[in-house]
Amino acid sequence: MSYATSLDANAIREWMMAKLEPHAIEEQLKAKGLDPESILAHIKEYKKQCCAKRQFTGFIWLGIGAFLGFISCLLSVTNPFPEYYYHILYGLTSIALIMIFVGLYYIFE
Repeated sequence: MSYATSLDANAIREWMMAKLEPHAIEEQLKAKGLDPESILAHIKEYKKQCCAKRQFTGFIWLGIGAFLGFISCLLSVTNPFPEYYYHILYGLTSIALIMIFVGLYYIFE
């Protein structure tokens, strides 16, 4: 008879803060005497939490890059500072694109 065990959310948060590898987590759980099914569930939830954290970071980078790109577009079209036109057009747009690609890296890696 299999008993449903709940996942220890505090332990998962501690593992994330310590940035442990899955095999180290598996060893800790084996030392506690958990069955293989619950060990697998804990590791799966740990990986899911890590991916969610990376995805959130990626969306933050994407948002900042998109906003910077929008500002760059507005400043290039309206040209309020003619002496800074090329700095805005090439510099600010390049920075926005780099931030967007960093965000995409976090999301898709």
